[in-house]
Amino acid sequence: MTSLHLLIIVGIFAATSTTNRNKRQQEKDRIIKLPGQPKGIKFSQFSGYITVNEKAGRSLFYWLIESPNNKKPATKPLILWLNGGPGCSSVAYGAWEEVGPFRVNSDGKSLTLSPYAWNQEANLLFIDSPAGVGFSYSNTSFDLVTGDKRTANDTHTFLLNWLERFPRYKGRPFYIAGESYAGHYIPQLAQLIVRRNKGIKNPPINLKGFLLGNPLIDDYYDNIGTFEFWWNHGLISDYTYEALNASCPSDSFLDPKNDCYQALFRAYSEFGDINPYGIYMPTCYDDGTVTSTFKHNLKMSLPSKFRGNNMCIVKYTKIYMNRPDVQKALHANHTNISYPWTTCSDVVRGSWTDSPKSMLPIFKELIAAGLRIWVFSGDTDAVLPLTATRYSLKALNLETVTDWYAWYDHKKVGGWSQVYKGLVYVTVRGAGHEVPLAQPRLALTLFRHFLSAHTLPATSN
Repeated sequence: MTSLHLLIIVGIFAATSTTNRNKRQQEKDRIIKLPGQPKGIKFSQFSGYITVNEKAGRSLFYWLIESPNNKKPATKPLILWLNGGPGCSSVAYGAWEEVGPFRVNSDGKSLTLSPYAWNQEANLLFIDSPAGVGFSYSNTSFDLVTGDKRTANDTHTFLLNWLERFPRYKGRPFYIAGESYAGHYIPQLAQLIVRRNKGIKNPPINLKGFLLGNPLIDDYYDNIGTFEFWWNHGLISDYTYEALNASCPSDSFLDPKNDCYQALFRAYSEFGDINPYGIYMPTCYDDGTVTSTFKHNLKMSLPSKFRGNNMCIVKYTKIYMNRPDVQKALHANHTNISYPWTTCSDVVRGSWTDSPKSMLPIFKELIAAGLRIWVFSGDTDAVLPLTATRYSLKALNLETVTDWYAWYDHKKVGGWSQVYKGLVYVTVRGAGHEVPLAQPRLALTLFRHFLSAHTLPATSN
């Protein structure tokens, strides 16, 4: 036997061994049944950890929810959902409140099924990113000091390693969806994938496009558009509106300083007792919800933005996810962290190191690369309102294909849309910051049209 033959045999043996190991780990990740889960579930679920940095011991938690068997999951695309923060859990918000199939009931024990779950149309992958968020962790304490760049790199590494564990998804049409600070996460991850796929025939990550809701895109345009929304909706005074426009447009949207900080503090104080994530939606005052955090922080500093919704569903989710039997079923918290599971990490958010002022150059690069790009806005959100997004998208100077029009769902206006060359913009009527939470049927309609690349209907028939 020649040395070449021996190397080939060794290589085949190593590849077979790795494949078998990944199959075994995949089966270990299979969720048999979640506590309180309804009977008759016809879709498969997997959850667990993927290591993204061996040296630091950095691992990201994931939850895969496949399409029901009668929907032929093997033919459906793969969707990665990302929430923002930075520092908020995609499992907490995207999976449990928005596009996943389950909702936690008020008892914190039982689950119900959502009739508008997105896994009807695609296989859904949720990850808690970066490390320190949700059940994701690092064995190196200073690892929680992170930012945009490392988050994108870690997520890309996660996807490559995850695809080794789930090779049936290699080359499958892949899309990314999310909201809020994912306006940074998603374009940066998409750019990384597009660049690293160059020159690779049949790359494992077959990125086709992304769907982005109420996003942070550009600090300047998002600032001026946000202040305009506040003023036009009577949330702030003329004096405060002038102060914001004088001190904030060129400041950081994420970390305002000095005069801008003071103007924002005044603005939030003038909001009164409303839900900024949906100004016509109810609030929730139970301890641990976003509203209580928002009101408490007003006394001390500016409230944290991008926290998701403030209705009580988040309280029920926290109760459920802190139960040991739930964590065991999800194969989560195997490091036995000493602190409770939370929807957002103040440690991660407070130690954020880099946040570029604009995603517009990346949008232009990805449009040129031919990705399918849809952006949508819930029209009652005051955190990252539709005016902010419209100003940011207008700055791209894209050619209009179909001018502004009302789109319909079940013979009612679902919102408005404008089709540009390389991008589609959609508003969702009556929705807040988390569109699928407030308007789940409209969000599913939007998702279906995005996947099929069909613009939303302009007639009520």
